[in-house]
This record gives sequence, structure tokens and C-alpha cells, in this order.
Amino acid sequence: MSQIHAKSPQHCAKKKLINITNFHKKLFYTFTTFFSSILLIIFIFWFILHPNKPQFALKQADIYQLSVSQTHLLNSTIQLTLASTNPNQRVGIYYDEIQVYASYKSQQITLHSSLPSFYQDCKDSNLLSAVLVANALPVAPSFNYELGIDQMVGRLVLNLKANGLLRWKVGTWVSGKYRFSVGCVVVLVFGPYAPAGPLMSKQGTQCSTTI
Repeated sequence: MSQIHAKSPQHCAKKKLINITNFHKKLFYTFTTFFSSILLIIFIFWFILHPNKPQFALKQADIYQLSVSQTHLLNSTIQLTLASTNPNQRVGIYYDEIQVYASYKSQQITLHSSLPSFYQDCKDSNLLSAVLVANALPVAPSFNYELGIDQMVGRLVLNLKANGLLRWKVGTWVSGKYRFSVGCVVVLVFGPYAPAGPLMSKQGTQCSTTI
């Protein structure tokens, strides 16, 4: 006599549930492996290229006006020229935003001046010029006193700073935006030994760059 084996609906439903669960696990592992591989490739690619931060140098700084009223309001006009260099051999740089200003004794003495955005190719250099001004800018009451001391010493030390956003470019791939800061120190002859006309510094100064 032949035996009849019949599977109950509950048994079939349980088997179907196991199959669906296994499918979801395989799908999850597939996507996890895929994304992990992509991230690993990007990391290796980035590690091999290892982009170096851009280099900046102050080529010239001229002070045409720097005067303070009795009510501690500053008027200033400063013209500067920066040299920007991309030291990378395979990585280009998009400069999306650059804001430049000057400070003296930790006090900002000009308003921010915006430079136009630009792209810098590998091993390329660009000259950036800006005119920094301030009209009736409030400063500390000690500003005139400190300026007088520097005039007696015969030298004036200014800090020229730039802040901005950049992106790295490798082939067709472009990174997200990174914030960078540039700091330059310039020393000018000041006081009785300074020549007539604007205070000028034509000695190149290497600047520090942080990202």
C-alpha cells in the first residue's frame, strides 16, 4: 500500500517565510559588501594621491591710509598681492570663496574683501590682488597708543588673513567643500625712518595655511 505524504498549509507558510528571510539577508550582505568596496576604493585612491594643501605667499603690501579719530574710529586703505600655488601633481583645486582682511594687535582694521572664485590646475600658480578698506571702523581706545609705540620703534607689524572654501578635483571626481585659513605677517618701516608716501613692503613672505 502506498503512503500519502501531505504538507500542511502551516508548514508551507513557514518554509516561505524562511526563504524570504534568507533573501533579505543575502540582499543586505550584497549591498554592504558593495558599499564597503566603494568606500575602500575611495580611501585607497585618496591615500595614494594624498593632496597637499595649497601654498600662499605675500608678494606686496602697501598701506595708503591708517588714521584714527579722537572718537576711536579708524580709516584705512591697504593694497596687497598674494601668490597662490597648487603643489599637487594630480589634484586640481576649486576656490569657491576667499575673504581677505587685515588685523593689527588682534584688532581687525579693514572690512572683508571678496576675491573671485577660480580653478587652479596641478602645479599652477596665480596672483591675487585685493584692496582692503575701512571707513569709521570702531577700534579699542588703546589703538592710538599702540600705534604711537610702533612709530617710535620704527616698524609696523600687520597680519593679513584669508578665509575661504575649496574643493579638490581628481579626474572627473570633485570632493566636498573644505574650509581653509591663510595667515601672513608683514613688517613695514614705520615712523621717522619711513620714506615719504605710502608704507610699502615688497619683500616676499611665506604664509601659513590650515585646512
